[in-house]
Amino acid sequence: MAVRSRKSYRFAFRSALFIGFLTFLVFGVLLWQFQMLNWPLLVLATVIVFLGSFVFLQFRIERFIYKRIRKIYDDVALLESSSLAPDPITTDMRTLTAEIEKFAHDKKIEIDTLKIREEYRKDFLGNVSHELKTPLFTAQGYLETLLDGAIEDKNIRKKYISRANKAVDRLIYIVKDLDLITKLEVGELSLQKSDFNIIELIQNVFDLLEMKAAKKNIALTFDLAYDEPIMVYADKEKIQQVLTNLLVNSIKYGNNNGTTEVSVENLIKNKVIVRVTDNGEGIPAQHIHRLFERFYRVDPSGNRKEGGSGLGLSIVKHVIEAHGEKIYVESSKDVGSEFSFTLEKSKSQNTAT
Repeated sequence: MAVRSRKSYRFAFRSALFIGFLTFLVFGVLLWQFQMLNWPLLVLATVIVFLGSFVFLQFRIERFIYKRIRKIYDDVALLESSSLAPDPITTDMRTLTAEIEKFAHDKKIEIDTLKIREEYRKDFLGNVSHELKTPLFTAQGYLETLLDGAIEDKNIRKKYISRANKAVDRLIYIVKDLDLITKLEVGELSLQKSDFNIIELIQNVFDLLEMKAAKKNIALTFDLAYDEPIMVYADKEKIQQVLTNLLVNSIKYGNNNGTTEVSVENLIKNKVIVRVTDNGEGIPAQHIHRLFERFYRVDPSGNRKEGGSGLGLSIVKHVIEAHGEKIYVESSKDVGSEFSFTLEKSKSQNTAT
């Protein structure tokens, strides 16, 4: 690190002032006792002592203390910190202490952040391993059974190949979702924005999930009759994926004979908010802040009975944020959950409004 010095005269000035004052008192008393008191001479001597002390102390500070302070800065530079490098180094101990304390505080925050990221990395790798090995081992088990002789039985062969194929489909599903999240995070996935009717899109998703909801007798409905289209400006395909993921999640964890309701409301002049509300089992408060993490599941046992890749809500968050919008969640245990996100209105809708 290339450093520049910034001289501090505070210590030398105060020390020289003290020495000058002490000189004035001592010589004044001595000259007074010997009846040789000469005020101009006493003041001149005091000034000379003050200046001499100041120059000597400042020189010693720069030669003795400055070298040690520079060593501190050089040691700090090894950590490639940007908190000290931009400023010239100083011999003032108060300033230096404040800078070092700030540096230590910033480093502590960096270390704590790295620890959190390391824990997240470990959790993520463990979750990826678990999610991938389950379908892999399932497919491997069926194929090995077939290779061991079961392939000769036509009925078993067809059943086991079908099950192995389902396991491979699940594996492909997980990999595709991971690939999508990665592209969203690094900005490689461009959004194809256009104007479209969000009400019509929601109805299309209702139609796609009608049979899935019917298995649990869950009603997919709007909060009211939307007679007029509500035009938004977004990537239609990605928003359909967002709605699908939220509704599938609602159906999975909804109660039998329950309801999943979608509403679209004007938020401000150029925004609408889409709400997906259900009366399902709800989410405990301690889990809400982690819902959008990849592979995070509320069930501490990691129960996969409901299927899915464990990436649905993470994809939802990334897609919405890629649009520059916000997503919110409110939930109460045994009461239900509400996921909501904002979208930009189309210009034609703004003009009509």
